[in-house]
Amino acid sequence: MASEDWKLYGFAPVPRDPEVLFKNHPTASGPSPKQDLFVVDDFPLPDTPVVREVRAFAQRELDEQTFNHSNRVFVYGAALVKTHFPEWKFNETPTAVETYALSCLLHDIGTADKFLATTYMSFEFKGAIVARDLILSLGGPEPEADGVCDAIIRHQDIFVKGWVSVISKRVEWEEADIGGRGNITTVGQILQLSTILDNVGLRANLIHPRLIETTTAKFPRKGWSGHFARVIEKELALKPWCHTSTFEVPNWKEGVQSKFATDVRGNDVMRPFD
Repeated sequence: MASEDWKLYGFAPVPRDPEVLFKNHPTASGPSPKQDLFVVDDFPLPDTPVVREVRAFAQRELDEQTFNHSNRVFVYGAALVKTHFPEWKFNETPTAVETYALSCLLHDIGTADKFLATTYMSFEFKGAIVARDLILSLGGPEPEADGVCDAIIRHQDIFVKGWVSVISKRVEWEEADIGGRGNITTVGQILQLSTILDNVGLRANLIHPRLIETTTAKFPRKGWSGHFARVIEKELALKPWCHTSTFEVPNWKEGVQSKFATDVRGNDVMRPFD
């Protein structure tokens, strides 16, 4: 690896657990977090050849609701960083912003009809491979393709419990929340925060209501909550081993109502815009 590449493509490590990330945060913690007054047009996608090509590909392969969701995710994440993490210098690094934009456009590509039911892999993993191959085929640099791939693989790596440690060849299992352990890339963390914000409304108070209003006007939800809930249920039925099952009860089996789909359908924050 080129020694400086990781600095350019959003690979800087940040805490994986948002509870750790936001603990005692100067602008994001407490009952009244900072909400800079941004609107959707403050955060256009980078106008670069690879972003234009990838955007066209995503619009071709994804249904309208998922494509619009991908665009909303870019806007919300860019605003979160600008308001609450200016020290990351993320918005000042064109290659990092481009990497994030590509991650947003392609993070759900694995749910497209072409891919979801044609692989045994979880949609995030298949989508990450499709995204990496696509970016490289378009002449994108390998660190960027790797950054997008890593972010997409991990974008639903949330609320996982339990950990395994091997000490003196003895495996121990501890039932514990491992969210507080480990890091993720800045691109990966922003993608997680913005997808969960759009999907279930979590931490929507970190951005201004006007941003949500203008973003949903430009990229309408068109029943996104119900639409994505059905995608979740479809993948669980097709692949009960899939990564999405980590959101479910232990030993989840087909026929048990999906907790994740229920939470998505119960997105009260975004209900007025659905």
